[in-house]
Amino acid sequence: MVTRFILVSVLIIFSVLPSAAQSSVSFGPQIGFYKARDADQASGLGGLTLRTKLSDGFGIEGSINFRKEKYYDGRVDVNSWPVMVTGLFYFVPVVYGAVGAGWYNSNIQYHYPPGFLTGSTTVTSETQQEFGWHFGGGAELPVGSSAKFVADIKYVFLDYDFTNFPGSGGVNSNFYVLTVGLLFNL
Repeated sequence: MVTRFILVSVLIIFSVLPSAAQSSVSFGPQIGFYKARDADQASGLGGLTLRTKLSDGFGIEGSINFRKEKYYDGRVDVNSWPVMVTGLFYFVPVVYGAVGAGWYNSNIQYHYPPGFLTGSTTVTSETQQEFGWHFGGGAELPVGSSAKFVADIKYVFLDYDFTNFPGSGGVNSNFYVLTVGLLFNL
């Protein structure tokens, strides 16, 4: 299912590129700030964004980022590469609403304190693929004739499952993310 989602997302993005090639396709870096509800602290993220406007009122954005977070006083580390696809609905030329989905490929490392587990087998890391939804909004402001500054806020629904860390049931990993980016017209 995850492979199918990624394939369909990539096909959608690349199928619109030829029809939108007259300065409505842009690409560039983005940085952000987020905190999952049950994470130990807020963190930063960074990545790349590809955005295309299909009409005056609708666009599509694809992004990939890297993020790190800790849970349970540093006993669980999560390193994640979210791949997100977002539909952009422009209410006015510079303000948009956003709704989309993401695939979160995450490496989870467990740091057990001495005497925490009794048994011969302890898992110290695992990889999970989680699917999440998001919605939000933002602004897109031109910077000269060849770039634009973008800023948005999204709320992400994401549920991690730390099955190899006893007592971690019910962790809330939903989060708000604030991002800014400088996109260059292609």
